[in-house]
Amino acid sequence: MGHRKLHAPRRGSLGVRPRKRAEELTPRVRTWPAKTWAELLLEKYGKDAEKHGVVSKPVLLGFAAYKAGMTHALMVEDRPNTPFTGKEVFTPVTILDAPPMVILGLRAYSVGEQGGLVSLGEAWRSPVEAVGKAYEEYYSKNPLLTERVDSVVRKYLQGLRKLNHGLVKPDPTGKYGFKFVETNWEEAFKKVFTGNVVEVRALASTIPVLSGFAKKKPEIVEIKIGGGKVEEIVKYGESVLGGLVTVRDVFTEGQFIDVIGVTKGKGFQGVVKRFGVKVLPRWHKHRKGARKIGSRSPAFGTMSEPPQAGQTGFHRRTDYNKRILRIGFNGLEVTPSGGFLHYGLVYGPYLMLKGTVFGPAKRLLILRHPVRPPTWLPLESPKITYLNLESKQGI
Repeated sequence: MGHRKLHAPRRGSLGVRPRKRAEELTPRVRTWPAKTWAELLLEKYGKDAEKHGVVSKPVLLGFAAYKAGMTHALMVEDRPNTPFTGKEVFTPVTILDAPPMVILGLRAYSVGEQGGLVSLGEAWRSPVEAVGKAYEEYYSKNPLLTERVDSVVRKYLQGLRKLNHGLVKPDPTGKYGFKFVETNWEEAFKKVFTGNVVEVRALASTIPVLSGFAKKKPEIVEIKIGGGKVEEIVKYGESVLGGLVTVRDVFTEGQFIDVIGVTKGKGFQGVVKRFGVKVLPRWHKHRKGARKIGSRSPAFGTMSEPPQAGQTGFHRRTDYNKRILRIGFNGLEVTPSGGFLHYGLVYGPYLMLKGTVFGPAKRLLILRHPVRPPTWLPLESPKITYLNLESKQGI
């Protein structure tokens, strides 16, 4: 051993193995919280939460947004019992572009014979009117956007066809060039939701043509509807089927959320970059082994605990309890001069999160109500006294 320490902590977490590339860019949420944020507040604060307008009602437990970039802000610290409580503090912030989502369909689940969830069926509805409504309400008044509503709907349907050929078919004689293949959604809804329904999930679609980088191909994610009894949830699902859901309908300012997505890819890397292994000093007889870990043990067939080279980054990860500082509908008020690097401008609804978020610009992130919330549950959002909007081009 020489002069080396006799003990060294193991490197890397075994809980995230295998460290392989994510299967897809759109992550599937494996776990949904049992309670919504409003239910957590009412359970802890009771009438004090009701005075702040907190009401328990059915709501989507997640939302999809795109990472635009970062800047920094000054906020008044509102955490109790800290040295900085009531004082202005510096904080980095991440801006997420959050265009409205369209609820394309609803899926009902029942309990199977083995105790797991079993799908009872789906009901789909055309999103054409909702996409046009989203552009007219949140983007048409923006002076930097000059597109017509018909063009936005046509691009969305064209991208949706690339994602799923069964949902959209060409329609050369139609208004948009494509049409949504919709059966009688009311009949399908009654057929599906007459059984023993225990859980309802929405099949929500993003509208990336409204984002800052004008992506055409949307993403479809399955989001659970929580809050209230099953009958109330089914009624809420029917009311939003084929309609719009904004980020303010799902989250409130000041609350904590979980961020799920795929990290920035870094390719095949060695043990120093991948696990943070200490680089041993180089000398005459140790020149070729400065960035290695020595012999590998145990042998093949067992789980390898020693650090080894391999894929780094582009992993599916979850970042717990990120706080929402602000929710707005005019993205230009938080966009730096010249736009965000590698992204552009945020035109419509947005989210401002405290701290950093993994992934590069343009990466799709799934935001979820907290599955393991902290002990401190804020009722209001902190006051932001300054937001830096200087150009990031020279950084």
